[in-house]
Order: sequence, then structure tokens, then C-alpha cells
Amino acid sequence: MTAAGAPATSRRVPGEQGTWVFLFGDMGVFAVFFATFMVERSKAPEVFDAARRTLHVNVGLVNTLVLLTSSLFVVAAVGGLRTGARTVAARALAVAIGCGVVFVALKVSEYVLLAGAGYGPGGNHFYLYYFILTGLHLLHVCLGILVLALMLTQTRRTELSATRLAVIEGGGCFWHLVDLLWIVLFPLLYLVS
Repeated sequence: MTAAGAPATSRRVPGEQGTWVFLFGDMGVFAVFFATFMVERSKAPEVFDAARRTLHVNVGLVNTLVLLTSSLFVVAAVGGLRTGARTVAARALAVAIGCGVVFVALKVSEYVLLAGAGYGPGGNHFYLYYFILTGLHLLHVCLGILVLALMLTQTRRTELSATRLAVIEGGGCFWHLVDLLWIVLFPLLYLVS
């Protein structure tokens, strides 16, 4: 019991421990990429800044809002699965998957616009890093959509074991990692001069 008389709840880390090893490892790989990008940018700030200005900031901003919205719906879905609100969880996951698809469509259209204007990975170091970083992130978004789809299949179950719920929570954490990586990528690539 707590001081207010309410029962104490045990705190635990969501997901399985192995999930967190993977997530921290993935963050470490991206941190190396981010550091490498910063070092290269410090060697040619004028080139990087001129190239940065060719990006479509509004598309990047919309993608940021789309991913933040999707993460909100993933939180609602995991909460719904924990409490047995399967319909709410299914709808929230469907919206989150839709947001992921919108992100992919916007990113691919941005790639097409850049390539059409002659700004490809071979243009300069900025574009090389831009396409590597955003392409790797886009791969994570696509994997995340698959994870969300697997989570959606769990909303049809009448009962979830603690292990299955931990796997679902891990899937939600992976989606939040995808969101977190974009929150770093967006200002790093689109805003910082």
C-alpha cells in the first residue's frame, strides 16, 4: 500500500530484455552514423548547408507529425491490449499502420523529387549521407509497419499471456525507436545549418 492507501503497483520495463538489447544496439549504430555525418559536415559546412537548402522541409515536417501521431496511436493500442479493449487496440493499430504508409509514400515522393532535380547520392557527401540515413530509417519504418501488422493480429486473440504481451510491448517500443530516430534525423538533415 502507498501512503494514500492505494495498492502499490510493481514497476517493470516494457517488452522483453532481448528487445532492449536490440533497440540499444540499433541506437548505437545510428549514433555512429550521426557522428560520422557531423564530422563530414564540419569538413565542408558550405557544401552541406547549400545541399540542405534543396530538401523539402515541409515534407520532413509532415513526416515528423505523421510519426508522432502514429506513436500516440501505438500507445493507445498497447494500452487497449493490456486492458482487453481489443477493438480500440485494433483501430489504433490500423491508424498507426496508415501513418507508417503515409510516411513511406511521402519519403519515396521526396526521393523522386530530389532525383528529378539532379540531387542523387552521388551529388556530394551531404546527399550520400542523406540517402543512407533516410534510407536506413525508411527500412526501419517498413519493418515497423510489419511489426504493427503482427501486433494487429494479436487483437483477435481473446486472451494474451504475459509473454505475448511482452512481445507486443517490445513491438511498440520498436515503433517508438523509429519515431525517435526520425526526431533526430529531421533537424540534423533539414534544419541545422
